[in-house]
Amino acid sequence: MIRAHVLQEVRQMRFEELYGRRHRRELTMAEAAEILGVTERTFRRWSGRYDTEGVEGLQDRRLGRASGRAVPVDEALRMVTLYETRYTGWTVKHFHERWQTEHGGTRSYSWTKKTLQAAGHVVRAPRRGAHRKKRPRKPLPGMMLHQDGSTHEWVPGCQWDLIVTLDDATSELYSAFFVEEEGTMSSFQGLREVIETRGLFSSLYTDRGSHYWYTAEAGGKVDQTRLTQVHRALQQLGVTLIPAYSPEARGRSERAFRTLQDRLPKELALAGITERAAANRYLTEHFLPQHNARFMVGATEPGTAFIPWVGSTLAEILCVQEERVVAKDNTVHYHRQHLQIPQNPHRFHYVKVTVRVHEYPDGTLAVFHGPRCLARYDAEGRLIEPEDEAPRRKTPPPRLGDRLIVDPGAMVRDIFSAHG
Repeated sequence: MIRAHVLQEVRQMRFEELYGRRHRRELTMAEAAEILGVTERTFRRWSGRYDTEGVEGLQDRRLGRASGRAVPVDEALRMVTLYETRYTGWTVKHFHERWQTEHGGTRSYSWTKKTLQAAGHVVRAPRRGAHRKKRPRKPLPGMMLHQDGSTHEWVPGCQWDLIVTLDDATSELYSAFFVEEEGTMSSFQGLREVIETRGLFSSLYTDRGSHYWYTAEAGGKVDQTRLTQVHRALQQLGVTLIPAYSPEARGRSERAFRTLQDRLPKELALAGITERAAANRYLTEHFLPQHNARFMVGATEPGTAFIPWVGSTLAEILCVQEERVVAKDNTVHYHRQHLQIPQNPHRFHYVKVTVRVHEYPDGTLAVFHGPRCLARYDAEGRLIEPEDEAPRRKTPPPRLGDRLIVDPGAMVRDIFSAHG
């Protein structure tokens, strides 16, 4: 027996008791209505129906009758069939957005969730834990950015790392791309994409990964005196690097990755993407604009903390920099490669000179002596000849017996210019 029928029987028994006391003049009409919890008019109306129809007059005529606002069964069946045939495993919120934008759905999110739960396709979420106070967002974009990586099976059979850089103030994803493995170069790539499109920011909040921080022991405090390549580059740019000591401290980025791990694999599968290059194009051209439009929030204050980048070449800062001593044959040994320094008009040789090797995210290399670039190399260590430094063809000196054509006017002008 459903709860509505039980409550109706209880109400009938209480009404019959109060109805009898009212006829025995133990209670007034107002007192009986107050005890029953209804108005005096309602009690008088029930009394009239009870006099003419008996107990049947007290039945609630709405029970067993379909509501005029109920969703038609055919529409609910179409929605459930669409979910189980094409969007199986999607969260209700993700499916509800796609159902409204591409399939003409008009019902609310709550109705969609209850219908899918009743059909057994969605499990009810467990009760939330203890209340925790959320850290307030930064008031302006560019005050603090988060950067992190997530290893996941983004396409069937492929474990890639997704590198994401997002803003604390708005949750906007500035950069996102797939790589084989998270590391120093992937961090440089994300930072460069943000700075080139938005500008310099104030601080970067990261975990204690080895490409961000040196730690004496696992799980210990970071060493602020020993700089990693990323930390060194951020110091050159004037950006503060902030370590996080727990996953809860990175709650903003952790929640973003939870959403990405749920939605992005389904979107890639729906688009038929299985290769990493195609997945990166899909991220930039389609997924990121839609994701930011859905999840980005407004900053609490107007304005921005980003500063346009107007310094030197950004690539020479966001790269691995290591010092080396030039060998006797004017070569630099770097990671099992011998980089040959070509002849230079500024110096006879560079033997035993300390130089600086730059390794870029695309694998190319360069050797610097102070601010001057001595040479650039491809990923295999082969010398790259710049076009403007290609050997120019010199005019051969005149040989004995050749006729010399002399312009007397030009000679006079040269003599007067030489003597002021």
